[in-house]
Amino acid sequence: MKTIKFIFLAIIISVFFGSCEKNENPSPHIPDINLNLKEQSLVNSSNKFGFDLLNEINKTEEQNKNIFVSPLSVSFALAMTYNGADNETKTAMEQALRLNGLTTDEINSSFKNIMNSLIGLDPKVTLNIANSIWYRENFHVEQNFIDVNRDYYDAEVNALDFGAPQAKDIINNWVATNTNNKIKKIIDELSTETVMILINAIYFKGNWKYKFEKDATDIKPFYLADGTTKKVLMMQQEGDFNYLSTDLFTAIELPYGDEKFSMLIMLPKQDKTTNDIINELNDNNWNTWINNFEKTNDINVIIPKFKFKYDKILNDVLKNMGMEIAFMGGADFAKINPSESLSISKVIHKTYVDVNEDGTEAAAVTAVLLDNCVGPANIFNANKPFIFAIKEKSTNSILFIGKLANPDYE
Repeated sequence: MKTIKFIFLAIIISVFFGSCEKNENPSPHIPDINLNLKEQSLVNSSNKFGFDLLNEINKTEEQNKNIFVSPLSVSFALAMTYNGADNETKTAMEQALRLNGLTTDEINSSFKNIMNSLIGLDPKVTLNIANSIWYRENFHVEQNFIDVNRDYYDAEVNALDFGAPQAKDIINNWVATNTNNKIKKIIDELSTETVMILINAIYFKGNWKYKFEKDATDIKPFYLADGTTKKVLMMQQEGDFNYLSTDLFTAIELPYGDEKFSMLIMLPKQDKTTNDIINELNDNNWNTWINNFEKTNDINVIIPKFKFKYDKILNDVLKNMGMEIAFMGGADFAKINPSESLSISKVIHKTYVDVNEDGTEAAAVTAVLLDNCVGPANIFNANKPFIFAIKEKSTNSILFIGKLANPDYE
């Protein structure tokens, strides 16, 4: 049986070193991202997709399991797959991606503008986005599918002898190059059935706006959801930060660079849990919460230093989100190759995150395979499981979102 593999490496790597002191010379004013209504609608859809993705994944994991996903990168990956879909499969993917109401051209042009707007937005943040399509020599690919992904996603397109021993190394080297060697391998082997691999890689590097001093880091208790306690490294600093308190959680915003990107940490109230927060995550609540943050003086911020890897096969999650047909024999990907009966066989998402005194390092990989066939307001002590996200400020676009349930730093 001939197999088509679409491997979408949605890889976002965030590396933050050093800090910007509060008394340093301010940077020149940097304009925000200006999106039209359709583009902002796509950002909202991508965020909604991310919230639903996190919710579905959370249902499958144990309560002490850390979770970390990149909704933006998975959206990019599936959007490129979507360009090969038709009829009921196309509609199902629109529903799963929460893109209802947007035309194909609006989806692609919006992703293109968002991608281009994010790159170079903050001079203290490096953000690179790379896409590539690798297909087996002599396998026919519709030219329009190639053109659309070139035009809107700036995808490199390469024919490759998948039977050659070095084929997987060529692809893996591309991955390593575009992820600063944080993700070195996505392909273990290429079967004779594999005819295409499509890769999306995003690299992000920046600085904390205000670093955590290393000599302030100390070992303190962290209270897990199962009632046990463990000793972890807790970082600490005091400063003025955007802060929010609701009936559900308290939250703080820790900015990077020139404050175009930031990390939000949402800490459940005393009688609430991370599950309660996840259940209330939707685009309307998200935008309301973001708009209600207020600058608060002299907050003592205490958060764990943590590092972990996460991987998840997303097949069942995406089926539950509405695109089951894309995994079935009746799937329609005729816009890739009208002569083959193609369907998705596997969607793999792998991530890595490292949060320390200097900043954050994170990586995410999404692979899609197609076959035929707390306390007072001035103390923010994150000493129990919490939700965290990395977002862009002006559009509220979420690059990463996750749950820290069991911190470790090794």
